[in-house]
Amino acid sequence: MSALDASFFYAESENTPMHVGSVAVFDGPAPTYGDVVRLILGKLPKVPRYRQRVRPVPMQLGRPLWVDDPHFQILYHVRHTAVPKPGSDEQLRNLAGRVLGQRLDMAKPLWELWLVEGLADDRWALISKVHHCMVDGVAGTDLMQLMFDLDPEATHEAVQDWTPRRSPSSLEIMAGSVTDSLTSPMQQLANAPAIGSPVRAVQELAASGKTLARTVPSLAKQAITPTARSLNGPIGPHRRWAWTEGRFEEFKAVRTAFGGTVNDVVLTAITGGFRDLLKGRGELSSEKLVVRSMVPVSVRRENQKGSLNNQVSAVFVDLPVGLSDPIDRLRSIRGQMDEYKRAMQAVDANSIISMGNFVAPTLLSMGVRAGLQAGQMWCQAVTTNVPGPRVPLYVLGKRMCSATAYVPIAGGTRCSIGIFSYLNTMTFGINADFDGYPDVDVLSGGIRRGIEQLLALAKKQTQQEVRAEADADAATGRAAAAPRKAPAKTTRPAKKTTTAAAR
Repeated sequence: MSALDASFFYAESENTPMHVGSVAVFDGPAPTYGDVVRLILGKLPKVPRYRQRVRPVPMQLGRPLWVDDPHFQILYHVRHTAVPKPGSDEQLRNLAGRVLGQRLDMAKPLWELWLVEGLADDRWALISKVHHCMVDGVAGTDLMQLMFDLDPEATHEAVQDWTPRRSPSSLEIMAGSVTDSLTSPMQQLANAPAIGSPVRAVQELAASGKTLARTVPSLAKQAITPTARSLNGPIGPHRRWAWTEGRFEEFKAVRTAFGGTVNDVVLTAITGGFRDLLKGRGELSSEKLVVRSMVPVSVRRENQKGSLNNQVSAVFVDLPVGLSDPIDRLRSIRGQMDEYKRAMQAVDANSIISMGNFVAPTLLSMGVRAGLQAGQMWCQAVTTNVPGPRVPLYVLGKRMCSATAYVPIAGGTRCSIGIFSYLNTMTFGINADFDGYPDVDVLSGGIRRGIEQLLALAKKQTQQEVRAEADADAATGRAAAAPRKAPAKTTRPAKKTTTAAAR
């Protein structure tokens, strides 16, 4: 495992399941359980990690290893359930919340897939769970090729025999881990980009320093900004899960009217949800109050697409819940994100992430666990936006009509929001601690209300711009159509003539 993958593995605890997941709903009729099992078995050769389990290194002399599970059984990982017909969205949410809130068996390959039947309108669903140490959100989207097709008539691979590779002995693992601990840092240094010339190196360092110097004051300001710390607290074993959604046209209309990016608009809508939540609790204490959200950022390079290890960094965005004007909230978020973009360009995030490979595995394990057990008050939420496919997907010929993401919570941050885009829809999956968020529906409803507020203001802005443009065109037309007055004739005095007689 890489250091980042290992940190997700070490973060797992009784009250902190560290898997990501999703709920995908399909138009029916549902396939049989046997068809789903055979589909997965035919696809598994493309993703060998799904037949592997985690093998810790004795005395934590190295990071955990992936080894083939000699007792792998597909029927354990692919499961079958149903809701009472006709199952509602609320029943599916409750079922998904229970399934996704339960820990994976850490002694087996770290994934599960649940086939859910009985939904209204002849629909069915798939609930998937994959541990975060296996894959991050962006790579998880790439893994949809495991069972999703672009063509409803697609054919599938036949099931192949599989023989697990021999698992190394404890002595072999210890020897390999010691060797890896000594050689890996040197390989990291050897693979670092070469410096072309001292002059260019100094120029690049100066440019990066200027960008970071501009960024540091704003980041330091976060230390004295009042945050909604009532949202932090201990995490229990149970979860509440809610979801809402928006259309791409809505976010694009707001972006067109007020500038920024679609992601800026999304974060602004989420800010509206947290504002409603805190207002309902009577905790909207100041115009300067913020909810600080960790926003994971993928630093996966184009040549790393398809790799299954985690390639993520993070920024911390202050959601300005104290501001009453939605447009002021959008401007604040846009300014922060623009600043982070400049900073991320100045810093090689991949190099920062790989620096974790220099940390002794025992210290890495102790540091992650200690940090999560101690909790933190720096941020109050996790907000992650995973781009999905913009074309229809199919499973066994059945079209997927929606998908909602599930993101874990940990370390005193009791709420996470996974945003997933598919076709023309963007869904918001809200995972929250059961005791800390009895009013999670206020948050999900507030996000939807925030979208509608922004959209109404965008339409008003567009109408005003259209009227102003029409008035300007009309004024121009009137000026062009007005008859021109003939220039006034001026009478020039007659020239005096001097004659010989006059003299």
